[in-house]
Amino acid sequence: MSSLRGSNMSLKEVLEKLVQDREPVLLKDRRGEWEACDLLATLSMPMLRTRVNFLPGFYIAVVSDGGYLGEVLFRIKAKA
Repeated sequence: MSSLRGSNMSLKEVLEKLVQDREPVLLKDRRGEWEACDLLATLSMPMLRTRVNFLPGFYIAVVSDGGYLGEVLFRIKAKA
């Protein structure tokens, strides 16, 4: 799993790293399961600028302005 982790990154940076590293994962939300490259192509720039915390193998979650962990945007699911 990617060595990328932390809370001072944009969602775009996390997705780009997953694509670059060819991570065999799907990103799951309430609407479905997504490849990182598909999200990069379809999410709005304001969404891609969102500051997130990435915990490989578990989730990508919003980080609030106060530095607190917020809503989980995507759960990480290994590809079969």
